[in-house]
Amino acid sequence: MAELPLGEPAFLILTALAAEPKHGYAVIEDVREISGGQVRLHAGTLYSVLDRLRTSGLIEVEREEIVQSRLRRYYRLTGAGQQRLSGEALRLRRNADAAASRLAGFTPRPGTGLA
Repeated sequence: MAELPLGEPAFLILTALAAEPKHGYAVIEDVREISGGQVRLHAGTLYSVLDRLRTSGLIEVEREEIVQSRLRRYYRLTGAGQQRLSGEALRLRRNADAAASRLAGFTPRPGTGLA
């Protein structure tokens, strides 16, 4: 059975971690930048997705440190995570190419407001 596609938050989190290990707030900021400000993760969403990605073996904790009496955990992509992100990027690229190809021949019907 094929794996289900990654949701947008998981895809963007893996993308953020592909560059280098990051702690939670840095992931939130990087996802915002990657998405052109379109995706703004909240802490609850971030940590639930991070937990799911860890359980799936796609990311792991690289290190932990204490900053201002708070634990800061840095996450990194695993080899399996790199493969999954690469496959998902290819799948999305194929879908986008198919949409662009079909839109190239699209002719809106008069009166539909799609002109």
